[in-house]
Order: sequence, then C-alpha cells, then structure tokens
Amino acid sequence: MATPIGNLEDLSPRAQRVLAEVSLIAAEDTRHTGRLLSRIGVETPTISYHDHNEAARAEQLLKRLVAGEDIAVVTDAGTPLVSDPGYRLVAAARDAGIAVQPVPGPSAVTAALSVAGLPSDRWVFEGFLPRKASEMRARLKILATDTRTLVLFESVHRVQGTLRALVEIVGGERPALLARELTKLHEQSVSASLAELAAHAKAGQFSKGELVLVVGGATVSLAAPEDAELQRVYGILSAELAPKQALALTMKLTGARRKTVYAAVHGQQDASQDPGEPVT
Repeated sequence: MATPIGNLEDLSPRAQRVLAEVSLIAAEDTRHTGRLLSRIGVETPTISYHDHNEAARAEQLLKRLVAGEDIAVVTDAGTPLVSDPGYRLVAAARDAGIAVQPVPGPSAVTAALSVAGLPSDRWVFEGFLPRKASEMRARLKILATDTRTLVLFESVHRVQGTLRALVEIVGGERPALLARELTKLHEQSVSASLAELAAHAKAGQFSKGELVLVVGGATVSLAAPEDAELQRVYGILSAELAPKQALALTMKLTGARRKTVYAAVHGQQDASQDPGEPVT
C-alpha cells in the first residue's frame, strides 16, 4: 500500500479505509507509521517489517495470512517494493495462493518523472547506485549507453560524488533534474545539465532532504553492440566479484580477449594503461 512521501493529503480515501480495516499493518518503521495512523485516527496494530528482519518476518506474517487475517504492507514513504522491502512476503503469499491487492498512490519515482520534462515513455529505475566507487563506476559505464531516461535515488551525503561520476562517465551535457523533498514544505526541483547540477551540489545546494535524480538517456548508442554486451556482462559480475575476477570471468563467458574487455569497460584511452597482470 502506498503512503505519502511528504504531503499527508496524498493519502487516498481508499488507503485510509484499508488501513483501518486490516487486522495488522506491517511497517518499515512502526514509529513513523504510528505517527501517520495517529493523524488519520486509525488504531490498527503495527509490526516491524524491514530489510534486517524481512526473511524471518515474512514467514511469521504468512502464517497469519493463511489463518485468514488481512495485512497491509507499508513503507516509510511511497510504494512498497520500489527500493523498499516487501517482495519476499508478496512472493510467499502468491505461492501460497493468497490474493495480493495493490493500493496505489504516491511514488517518488513517478513524481520526479512527471516534473522532469524528460522523455517518460521508456525509462529505467536503478534505485541507489552501489556504494563502492569501483562498482558504481562500472554500473554507470553500462548505463551511459542506455537511451532510456534514468531515475536514481541518492542521499545528500553521496550526491556530490555521484554527480561527479555521472559527469565523467555519462557526460556533463546530459539534461537532468534533481528533485529534493518532493511534496514536502521545502520541495525543490532543479532542471539543468549534469555538469550544472554537479556545480550546485558542490556549492552545498542539496545538503538536506531526500533526493531523486532523473537523467536523460543517450541520444545515440555510444558503444558498439559488442562493447555494450561486454559492459553488461562485466557490470553484472563486478557487482558480486572483485574487478580482476569479474574481468576474467567476462573473458571466459564471452570469449573476448583481455584488452578488448578492458577497453570496453574502461574506455579506449584507459586500455593502454592496463597493467596486463594475470587474472584468476
């Protein structure tokens, strides 16, 4: 069930009714949800359901669903399962033959897209980029050739580094929008090039609040089809393996030579700097 991302008036009448009628509300943060329930006069019991207890809690909640109880799943803000917990319980419920019904409503992703002024017929949501700089850069190198509009979540603590990497890898001229505190009192949305947004971030303009970044897609493919495939394979592997291991396995899976993979992933100029160390 979707809950407001800021403005309480965005909670639909249907959502209020369902919150009042269910037996239990599984909430990402029971304190946060408790404040929402208090404001709308609902006294339904809540139980915590978040990233750290999702696997165990899903089993517990499934037993209650099988017993005939109705349970609403909510996150702190927006729509569950969109970069938030919930999919394990939904999957388990469906496997058990239990009906799962959406109660749609606010979403920071679609809210940002609706004001970005960028193509929204085809877009991709990446959530939060990897925390490790090497993994983030590998992911961005794959996304750089994607013609779809890109939507990212970002924190105020990382936004400067992320924008710097986007400028370097995707291109500073790419049109973008950075939205902050959507639907809240201090809502702000800045439409500019990635280079301009990076300058704003460096000046401390986005130092508070929750951020959504929307980036225009590539106008043309920036890589040959074979390079794009090497980037895709390497990107998947590098999210789980060390760079040397990801490079070696990419070579084995694709049959490409080391320098070819290295050039596709790191760029033609960087390819000359490949130390040529054996990989395992």
